[in-house]
Amino acid sequence: MNTQTLARTGRSRAHRAANGSVTEGAARAGFTARGVIYLLVGVLALQIAFGEGKRQADRGGALAEISDKPFGAVLLWALGVGLAGMALWRLSQVLFGADGPDGRKPQKRALSAVRFVFYAFVASSVLSFAAGAGKSGGGSSDEQSRDVTARALELPAGQWLVGAGGLAVVVAGIWIAVQALRRKYHDKLKLGEMGRRMRRLVDVTGVGGGVARGAVFAAAGVFAVRAAVDYEPDRAKGVDDTLRSFADTPLGPWLLVCVAAGLVLFGLFSFAMARWRRV
Repeated sequence: MNTQTLARTGRSRAHRAANGSVTEGAARAGFTARGVIYLLVGVLALQIAFGEGKRQADRGGALAEISDKPFGAVLLWALGVGLAGMALWRLSQVLFGADGPDGRKPQKRALSAVRFVFYAFVASSVLSFAAGAGKSGGGSSDEQSRDVTARALELPAGQWLVGAGGLAVVVAGIWIAVQALRRKYHDKLKLGEMGRRMRRLVDVTGVGGGVARGAVFAAAGVFAVRAAVDYEPDRAKGVDDTLRSFADTPLGPWLLVCVAAGLVLFGLFSFAMARWRRV
């Protein structure tokens, strides 16, 4: 092996290491940003449950809450950049495969592609909100859900499309909850570097947060299916209305308290993922 070959090999390894560190940093920043948003949505939902909520318990409400704080604009930009980092990481999984023995399988890449689109959309909305100084870009999840449902219902076979989409969200919510109960996130964590107390804490936040997150997804999907069956887009609900609907059950506001507390736990779990996730 001559000197030129060694040089090229060294440069290639350095390039891969640099790309790896950039991607890892982007992923961890993304998990942190996700944690902040879920934490705030959970807190806003708790305020609603106790009759003190003045904002919507969704991403728009969380961003508005941040914008009112000192250095809020800086924090909003940081969140947007962090979520853009999450999208970049998911894109790298589409192009090069995820970690794990089956990370290069087509279904894994397809799931990463869906997540890339989702986080790219969320990042763009947060950055738009930041650029508008809290006056645009956040939007109401309830209004967005109704508008999207109304446009979809006007399409050929619109009822079937909305119904199928709602059913897919229900299935996704159930899958999220079941995966959390099975503690499947263990496969993605650096468990060997965590102490026993940290593992217990992560399990509390991972299971409780995952079940609550899955419940919100499943409930939102049910409302979408109802909107399709009744051909009434107003029956579709965003995150805020979906959370409020938990207070309308026979359990009253206490079910909303449990779900809201679960979302807070999921925010904390996202912080743990930012620290201990294998990337």
